[in-house]
Amino acid sequence: MSAQVQAALEALSRELNKLRTGRASAGMLDHIVVESYGVRTPLSRIAAVTVVDSQTLSVTPYDLNVIKEVERAIISSPLGLNPKSEGQRLVVPVPELTKEHIQAMSKLVAKSAEDVKQSIRRARQKAVDSIKKAGSGMSKDDVKRLEKEVDEMTKRFVKTAEDMCKSKEKEITGK
Repeated sequence: MSAQVQAALEALSRELNKLRTGRASAGMLDHIVVESYGVRTPLSRIAAVTVVDSQTLSVTPYDLNVIKEVERAIISSPLGLNPKSEGQRLVVPVPELTKEHIQAMSKLVAKSAEDVKQSIRRARQKAVDSIKKAGSGMSKDDVKRLEKEVDEMTKRFVKTAEDMCKSKEKEITGK
């Protein structure tokens, strides 16, 4: 159960990092894939992304020949960013979020949280089922104790997921 839930929490973390919060973060461009030399490559493998200030990112390609492809990939991403070329690097201003965008991001966070909670519940159900299958060789007290441990783990993991989402929502809304 633990491995499944850990994977679900990591997926949630990656999903939340993709969301634009109105503040620049190097991780917000991690999911962008650049088509260069006929190969699709993650941006993080072909360029260094650094935070200049709270509203600006700097993207410096390792190979200057792909700067146009990197720029195109950032523009076509769903983040709504518009990079400017400054010689050997791209400067990416991160605009303030609009009310509509904040609401949309909040809905995405809530949906991601619910998806992870469902994954955790499925893992819990599998664990309880396997305890019951193996229960024929154990005492009823042992079965109950194991089920109680699984429930406690489930509550802990759900709380972790909720905390991650609340933190991201605070980041988005600025409250």
